[in-house]
This record gives sequence, structure tokens and C-alpha cells, in this order.
Amino acid sequence: MTLNLAEYLDRRPSQLSGGQRQRVAMGRAIVRDPALFLFDEPLSNLDAKLRNQMRIEIRKLQKSLGTTSLYVTHDQVEAMTMADRIVVMNGGRIEQIGTPAEIYHSPQSVFVASFMGAPPMNMLAGTADGGVVSVEGLGKLRTQIQMAKGSPVTLGIRPEEIKLTPTTNGITQPFQVDYIEELGARRIVHGRIGRFPLIVNVPHGTALPADEMHAAIAPTSLHVFEQQTGRRVQ
Repeated sequence: MTLNLAEYLDRRPSQLSGGQRQRVAMGRAIVRDPALFLFDEPLSNLDAKLRNQMRIEIRKLQKSLGTTSLYVTHDQVEAMTMADRIVVMNGGRIEQIGTPAEIYHSPQSVFVASFMGAPPMNMLAGTADGGVVSVEGLGKLRTQIQMAKGSPVTLGIRPEEIKLTPTTNGITQPFQVDYIEELGARRIVHGRIGRFPLIVNVPHGTALPADEMHAAIAPTSLHVFEQQTGRRVQ
């Protein structure tokens, strides 16, 4: 009953779907009453629709059993939607440990910031002077972090944190729209500020003319990383 497989008990393995076979494999592990479940990319061979379904089923099963589970995946969506805590690894080394919200909103390195999020975080190279970062061809962006003058840094900006407007108000940057991806409830806008490519994630109802827009970037939305080490500036 736990795995919803009662009606398939008289079938052979070859007669089961991919998702049903995954549930059979979980059943074999459950009957041993283990202290820990290890899932090693269990959904990698399933199609997108079945992966979504199995993510929910595995999460519900884990909650009902209350057994600690270690889930290995290269899929950031699986990590963000299924985990209580995430361990992000890079080349066998731990980059960051935290809740999904901590990993997404306060990435501790350029690697974590770039890996977690779809579309990925925009990255701009600049030079710091106190709380201001100068980006060549873009101008000066104010941050909430004080840094030594001349420090080379990387600025990270989540696509959903960039606001597009048809007019300038003195704090925006000219944004040239290149093309738009329609994703139903959201629109992914690919464009440029000067020579820098930027990706912007906006609600579907946002009016986007084909010519130049203006982009507003708030200081609170900027993530600042040391350019040499790739680590977050606290």
C-alpha cells in the first residue's frame, strides 16, 4: 500500500513502467528497515513528466517513513524541491551546506551561485571602491558591502532580480532585447547592457517591446564574490 503497487503484483518486471520499477526498488530497500536510505540519481533515466511524479512520491514516502535519506543528484530542481539540507560539491570538495533557501539566496561561492538557479545567475567582473563596484562599459553599481579600493570582484545578479522598464529614471541602464523565451507563466528575456549579456526572468504579463528597454538593479539584489578565490564577500 505504501508504494501503490498492489494492482501490479501479478506482473513481471518487463511489464512495469520505469516509475513502477523505481518503486519496486524502493520497496526492496524498505523491507530491510534500514537506518539510512541512499538514493544515487534514481530518476536520471526517466522522462521529465515521470521525474516530476517520482520526486513527489519519493518525498512523500520519506516523510511517512521518517528515515534519514541521502540523495545524490546533478539536477538542481531535485535538490531544491526534495532536500531539507543540501550539500553542494565541486570536484569532490564541499562548497556549501545549507537549506535550499540559504543555498539559493546566499550562495557562498561563484560555483554555487552559478549552479543553483534556472536560468543561472548573471555574472559581471568589476573593481570595488568601498561600497561601489565599477564595471567597464556599464558604470558604477552600489552594493551593501564595503570593500578595499581596487579589489577585483565578481557581481552576481539573479535574473528575477532585474526589473525592466520602458523608460529611464536616472538609476537604470539601457537594455537591448535580443530574444525572448516564452515559458507560460514566465518569460526569459535575453539581452545586453552595453557589451554585457544579461538574462532577465519576468512575469508573463510584462510588456516587452522589441527595441531598447531599461534595466534597474537594486543594491540589495547584488551578490559580491572575490574574483581570485570565487568566495562570497561577507
